[in-house]
Order: sequence, then C-alpha cells, then structure tokens
Amino acid sequence: MSWYAATGRTPPPGPPKRGAAPGAPQGGRRAPGELELVLAQSAVSAIEAAGGYAGGVYLRSGTEGRLRLAVLAGLPVMLFRPWWRMHVNRPFPVAEAHRTGRAIHLADAEDSMRRFPQLMAGLPFPFSSLYVPVVSGREKFGVLTVLRRAGAGLPVADGDRHRMYSAARRLGGALSVLSGRGVAVEWDREPLPVQLPAASEPPVRLGGFDWDLATGNVAADDGMCAILGIAPEEFGGTVEALTRGLADEDVLGLWALARQAADDGPPATRRIRLRGPDGRPWLMELTRRPTGPPGADRPGLLSGFALDMGAGPIISEATDRIPRGFLSLDRLGRIVYLNQSAETVVGRARTELAGRVLWEALPWFGQPSYEDCFRAALISHTPVRFVAAHRDDDWLLVSLFPGHDGVTVILTPSDEPPPDRGLADGFAQGGAQGGTEGAGSGAPSGRPSALYRPVALAIALTEAVTARQVSAVVTEELLPAFGGGQLAIYLLHERHLFLAWETGFPQGFLDRFDGAALDARLPGVETLTSGRPLFFESMGHLAAAYPGIPLDAHVGARAFLPLIASGRPVGSCILGFDQPRRFTAEERAVLTALAGLIAQALERAQRYDTEAALARGLQDALLPHRLPVLRNAETIGRYLPGTQGMDVGGDWYDVVQTGESLALVIGDVQGHGVAAAATMGQLRSAVRAFALSGHDPQEVMSGTNRLLIDLDPGQFASCCYIVVDPATGRTQAVRAGHPQPLLRHPDGETEVLDLAGGVVLGVDPAAGYPVTALDLESGAVLALYTDGLVEQPGSDIDVGVERLRAALAECGASPLRVTADRLIREAGQAADRPDDIALLLASRWG
Repeated sequence: MSWYAATGRTPPPGPPKRGAAPGAPQGGRRAPGELELVLAQSAVSAIEAAGGYAGGVYLRSGTEGRLRLAVLAGLPVMLFRPWWRMHVNRPFPVAEAHRTGRAIHLADAEDSMRRFPQLMAGLPFPFSSLYVPVVSGREKFGVLTVLRRAGAGLPVADGDRHRMYSAARRLGGALSVLSGRGVAVEWDREPLPVQLPAASEPPVRLGGFDWDLATGNVAADDGMCAILGIAPEEFGGTVEALTRGLADEDVLGLWALARQAADDGPPATRRIRLRGPDGRPWLMELTRRPTGPPGADRPGLLSGFALDMGAGPIISEATDRIPRGFLSLDRLGRIVYLNQSAETVVGRARTELAGRVLWEALPWFGQPSYEDCFRAALISHTPVRFVAAHRDDDWLLVSLFPGHDGVTVILTPSDEPPPDRGLADGFAQGGAQGGTEGAGSGAPSGRPSALYRPVALAIALTEAVTARQVSAVVTEELLPAFGGGQLAIYLLHERHLFLAWETGFPQGFLDRFDGAALDARLPGVETLTSGRPLFFESMGHLAAAYPGIPLDAHVGARAFLPLIASGRPVGSCILGFDQPRRFTAEERAVLTALAGLIAQALERAQRYDTEAALARGLQDALLPHRLPVLRNAETIGRYLPGTQGMDVGGDWYDVVQTGESLALVIGDVQGHGVAAAATMGQLRSAVRAFALSGHDPQEVMSGTNRLLIDLDPGQFASCCYIVVDPATGRTQAVRAGHPQPLLRHPDGETEVLDLAGGVVLGVDPAAGYPVTALDLESGAVLALYTDGLVEQPGSDIDVGVERLRAALAECGASPLRVTADRLIREAGQAADRPDDIALLLASRWG
C-alpha cells in the first residue's frame, strides 16, 4: 500500500500499467480497509508505547461468545494458529479481560503460571504480557494485547499501564466511529500479519559533492556535510575537508580512484568502500564529467555520492566465506537473507527462498516440535538449539538467535540424530548441551517443549463437562500432538461398546463395530478387557494380528487405548494415522497416561449427564405443569434453564386462582444449585398459601419476606405479584426488587410499567411493599419476566428491557402462545446462556 493511499492524499499523475484501466489497483493488491488500518496502527502504537516486541488485537466475531485474532504484529501468524480463536469463557487472560472489562498485566512466567496455567501450558516460555479491553461506552469490541520481555519479578510499571490504557481508549473510540459509519466491527477471517518498525539505529544517509580536479575545490551538499558531521557553513571546500577523519589507506585509495576516473576515455563510474570517522562504513561513488570540448586538456570534474550505510549492513561476502548455513528471518518468519552455505545445506537457491515464509519455503520445518522451538525463541528472546530431520537420514543442528527485528538461523550438518526422538523427529535441545547459547530459562528443555500439547490436553479435559465436550477436546488437542488423522471413542454400556464419537474415518465404516460385545475378538474390545494398549505400526501388522477384521482404506498405523478410570472400565479410544509409523517407548507411555485422563473425564461426563437429568427433573417438578383456565382470561408461561453447568436455577412463575381473581407471580432466587431450587420451592408455596388465604397483595409480599428471613437460607429473592379481576380489569400490583413488567395496550402501544416497589425479599424484616392500582383493558397483555431474558454480558439491562418491549409491540394481536415463543426465541437459540429465564404472559378479554 502506498503512502498516498494510507493517508488519503492524492498521488501525482503517472502512466497506468499496460492494459490496466485508469484507477485500477496496481500489482494485484487491494488497499487495506479502514478497519484493517485502524487495527494495525493501534497494535503497532501499543507495542511501541509499552516497550513490547509483539502484540495484536482480538476482535469480536460473528459467533456469539467468541473472539478472533484480527491482527498479529511482530510474530508469524501460522505459528500461532491455536490462538486464533478465543471463547470468552475460557480461562485465558484475553477472555477474562474481555469478559470482566478489566485490564490484566502479567509481569513474568511465574505470575502467568499462578494466574493462568492454561496459557503457560501452551506457551511455556518466559515473557511478560499486557491485555486491555477495547470498549467505547458500554460497547465491547475486543482486547488489545502486547508481549514484552519477562520482568524478572518486577511488576508492570504504572507508565506502561497508562500508555496501554490510552492506546486501548483510542482504539475503542476509532472503532466506535467506524461502527457509526456502518462498518461491521467484527472479525471472522484469518489474522492479518503486521510488520513492526525496525529498531532505532543511525539512519542510512546519502550525500553528494563535486570535485574540480583542476582547482581542487570541492562543493558538498547538506547531506554530505551531515555525513561528515559538520555544518554546511563550516565545510572548507577542499579535498582535505572532504577526507578529514578518514584512515590514511582510505585517503590514498580515494585519490587513486579519482585519478583513475579522471583519465581520458568514456565517462566511467567507480566505487570504493571507506570507513568513516565514526567507524561506520561508507560507500563512495565517483563519476567523471567533462567540462570542455573533446580533446581539451582539462582534468575534468568528478561528481561523487557518499552512502552512509547505517549501523549493521548485511555484507553477503562475509557470511559466504563461513562454512555454515546462515539465514536471517524477520519477525514474521520471512527469509530476508541466506548465504551460499545455506543454499548448499537446504538444496535451494537464494532466488527461490528470499522473501518467502520459512515454513512455506521449507515445509520440513513445519514439525510441531520445531515450530515450538521457533515460538520459544521469538517469545522468550533466548537462543534455542534443536536437531531437525532434513531428509530421511540427514540431520541438522539448528541454532536460533532472536533479536528485536528478527531471528538469525544457523544450520550445521549433523551426523547423529537427537538422542531421543520423542513425539516428533526432533526435540528442542537446551543451550547447555554442546554450547552456551540458549542457556537459561528461555530455551525449552526437550520434553516439556515437545509435550506441551498433551499437557494442554490434560488441562482442557478438566474443563470439559459433557461427553461431547471431552471428545471434542481430544480431537482438537490429542490428534495434532501426535500427527493423527482419525479418532474414535467407544463407551461401555451393559457389556457392549457403543460408538460415541468419530472423526476422520470413512462414512459408515465404524457402524459394523457399534454395539460389539465384550467377548468379540476386536482390538478395540481386547484393549479394554485386557487393560493393555495395542499399537500397530501399519495396517498390515493389524491385519496379521486380527485376520479377517474389516480394514478401511488407510494404510497407516493404529493405536488402541483402554479407557479405565480408577479400575472401572469406561470404553476404548482408537487413534488412526495416515502413514505407517513406529511408536517410541515414550509415546506409548504418554498415550497410556493420557488414556487414563480421558477415561476419568468421560466418567465424570457420564455422571454429569445422569445428575443433570435428575436436577432438571427436580426443577421441572417445582414449576407448575398447568395454569388455571378462566372464561375471560388467558395465561401462558415459559421456562428456559441456563446452559452453563448443571445447577438447578431459582427462577419460577405461578398463576393462582383466588375466587374471581387471578394472581400472577414471578420470582428469582439469588444463585443456582439445589439450595436455590429448595428456596424457590418454599417461596412458591408461601406465596400460594398467602394468596389462597385471602391476603391482599401487600400482606402476601410482607408475609413471604418475613418467612424467608425466618428460614434464613442465606439467600434473597426478587418477586412481582399482580392480582387481576378478569371481569372488571381492576388490577393491584406489588414488587420486591424485580424488573418492571411490560404492558401492551389493545391498540398495540407497549410500555414499561412504573410500579412502586420495595427491597428484595429476605433482607429487611420491616420492609414495606406499596401497592400500585391500575385498570387492565380488554385485549391488553401483561408480560412478567426474570432478568435472564433481558440481561446480556457487557450490555445495560435497560437495553435488554427496551429490546423486549419492542418485540412485544411487534407481536401485535398474535395468539398468546405465539407471542411467548417469539419473545424467548432468541434466548433459546443461545448456546451459552449463563442464567435461567422465566416468562409469564396474561391477557384479559372483557
């Protein structure tokens, strides 16, 4: 993208490319959109302000409850694919910052491990990180994050915190402006890589001069004077002034070059490398310009240019002389330089590799354990060494030396493979092995680095609740860690194994094994009955051990793992691989241990399913199964349990017929669980008893309040109680800390009622509950609800109430059943609903 496009200014006119329409994009690249530019600029600014080396922006996505990494600056995008998506309820700092609206600052690895062990299981390297929510008013957009070097036990400085807050506020304001313009401020694509500015160093400078060989006068421009380190008015105009500070050998070489350039003949350009007065390299170029007619006896005029090449130029001939392969990568993993030895080692020319991302240009670097080593170097800024398989029997010792602007990679051919090939063809080797580089906490030792995915699996399994969640976690974490392509999980029920989950197998292939009895001679059965895992390096080995067993089209290896929890059989797990492979002793031990964790998680999930069914049954028993039917009144109720956890909720509704009147009741007990449900049952019984005894609304609410205080369950509750006379429409309402009900008039106008009320039940024994009188017209609809219907994370409850009011108004004269279904439809479709929902509608017909 050009500077003109980025700033919105108009470039000077120029000829379009041949065949291109005027104004068409040049070079096949589209200009970034406003949202992309805002996110990229904010990430770069925050990284620089907080002294970081990488960072990015997570933005809300089109999927409810999920954030996506929109831009990643200073790190290769492909190396961080597992972190592209983040659910807001996961125990990671990005999710917590977005969910709570509070910034999180982690000073070092110890701080991160104590507060977010799941983060360190995936990135077990020393680094510091800052996470600040991006908001504007009450609207949440995402999270701005910056990675820095570990603080060595020191807390994050207040100045860095304030600069991060400022960057997040500016980003929130910019996103709010874009949203107001109609730009969709959400992200559902892959993250965009962003290159960071180079580290601050002396700039590359260019200067010019004219040297009159006849008079010896030298005229230098401002750039040349800047390179010389003098003011233009102080330049003496002589060759001595031009060469002051140069070494004698450089002065002599320059004069010789000038004499050579001044010789008769066609004008020629000569170059020479010099060492400037401050030791930095110069490149000087001289060109002779004739000053008289041909054949005139004049020495001529030399035009010169001097290039001050900065602090650290890449001088290719220096590294080409070293018999080891050198590659230089930028922070995004692109190859910016390689020497001749590197060409020989990898068998590819510079022209094929320069400018390409390392893992795309050299796919054999894409092993999970190798990628982990690059992550360790880029994040911890500590040298890392590992042994990699280049070809079948060719090994390379790979040394990584990270810095602010990239990574230097040194490739040295090795005759020996790593001592323990472990889960991949190579392990990261700590720097203390065979050299000093990498020594320290930043270089990952072999096993923790290569096994971090199984560790992440173990942690993720502790959070999986249902059997489907456990199976999904195994698919997402276990298969990639071992390079598997197929997974099947069978669960034991009444001495038969039934297929509970599969992925990667041909459609219908596993159906023939579903329901296999424990006496069947199948590897998936025998691994469970014997309690021993079975490993087959190829399908040929499997066929030889079990002749006649149906095999799928794959030719790869198979692992059959028994799922046994605390001595109790749960089922069996099958891992499939597309290619034959051997299983090392360490792999077998790790897989066997992980099978035990999977079994425990599945057993816990089965227990959850059973207990959840019992809990829902209890909850269903506490709610009314049938509402009273009157000639000139209609009521309908709806209840939706929360989707987080299996705890019983405390929301309830009820309709009580008291003589010629109808009492409408809705309430919400604080908290969840059996205690909340028990309190809810007691309150429902109390309200019903007081109502049937003929007490007026104020006495019903006061009596229920005193009863709850006497029971002392340690909980409080909100409640709304409305008595309607269907014949006349006379209505009395009382409210105890509950959301205001809605009223839709016969003409369709819908309002939020303003009922006087008292404090919630269970707090103050002397609390008063005033009664509000109103007339309910024929055809009007009352809507009572609990806060789960109108509350959304990050949004004010008044916004939810207004949304419900508008929805009720839009329902018009629809039947009450249709209206109730419409009002809870959106909430019922939410997969992640933290609270229960109760809704009660009542309509009177005169």
